[in-house]
Amino acid sequence: MASSTAVGKAREFISPSDLTFSWGGCHRCLWLSYNHGLRTPGFMPLVGDLATMQENYFAGKTTSDIAPVLPAGKVLDLGGWVKSSLIPVNGSPSKYAIRGKYDLLIEFADGTFGIIDCKFQAKDSDKTDLYQPQLEAYAFALENPATGEARKVSLMGLLVWSLLEPAGDVTKGFGLKLKHTWRPIERNPQALQERLTDFITVVDAKMPVAKPVCDMCNYLQSRKEFVGAE
Repeated sequence: MASSTAVGKAREFISPSDLTFSWGGCHRCLWLSYNHGLRTPGFMPLVGDLATMQENYFAGKTTSDIAPVLPAGKVLDLGGWVKSSLIPVNGSPSKYAIRGKYDLLIEFADGTFGIIDCKFQAKDSDKTDLYQPQLEAYAFALENPATGEARKVSLMGLLVWSLLEPAGDVTKGFGLKLKHTWRPIERNPQALQERLTDFITVVDAKMPVAKPVCDMCNYLQSRKEFVGAE
């Protein structure tokens, strides 16, 4: 649990992306982030701009514009925030809730909803298993909202744009040809509950040991030893 010497406020909201990336990384770094606000610096140039471009392209579009295989529906919202009720762990509510920002929210003709995550990849590859917990977390928040009406999620998936080749010339300007791929993700609420239980168990316990291959922890340890030897 967070101590009185914490340098930052302990978090009580779990980010859906942390269930994918942070959980798969170093659990000591994860623990420090949630208990002391110490987050590993990140630098991802263009990622935010490309993601926003992709989301905005589908504003107001129908599901047939996304993938012909999808049920009839429309893009209801993009870049919206969700917050869940308190997450149950072993039958009792924890102090944690899901809070995050989805990419596309779809409203289907039958009154159910879909969550779509937009991805811009160098190469088209299937990463549905990696992102399944993240999208399931958005679905959990929509179906178990902290406030407001619950929304039944009937579909989840990734909308992937991947690079093919440059297009254009020096006189007209250049662009990029992109491959458009729809990758559905099956619902699995039970797997999410297991991930959330494990996640909360780790961040609520004592600080775990560093992952042996954690670049950040290894750098800090090496730096500490080097500076201490001076």
